[in-house]
Amino acid sequence: MAREKIKIKKIDNLTARQVTFSKRRRGLFKKAEELSVLCDAEVALIIFSATGKLFEFASSSMKDKLGRYNLHSNKLDQPSLELQSLIYNRQMRGEDLQGLNIDELQQLEKLLELGLTRVLETKGERIMNEISSLETKHCQVYASH
Repeated sequence: MAREKIKIKKIDNLTARQVTFSKRRRGLFKKAEELSVLCDAEVALIIFSATGKLFEFASSSMKDKLGRYNLHSNKLDQPSLELQSLIYNRQMRGEDLQGLNIDELQQLEKLLELGLTRVLETKGERIMNEISSLETKHCQVYASH
């Protein structure tokens, strides 16, 4: 007897959904292990259930796999330093902000506030130094007369 093809959509019945999740998760892990053994492939699989529970499979160390993934994906996904600098400078001027989420916008705001504080402190120091220099010159001119 052939299996009936199911429509791929969220299973409404909670119990049926949990049973399907467990069976398919085991099936995925089995396939991941088979792929690893048969093809000598390095495999890592991470699954979070609807309740947030973590399930993982790795053909060797998951930490090593994630490190390798991060190293590889950073090389592919990172724009050039020049482009990163251009984007950063535009964002610091308040341009090209549409792609940023709330956290990134808050981080940018903190950087801008910190930068503004440094600019104001430096400006204040320079003004005070200029005033001091002018007072010194004025005292020297006054003393020479």
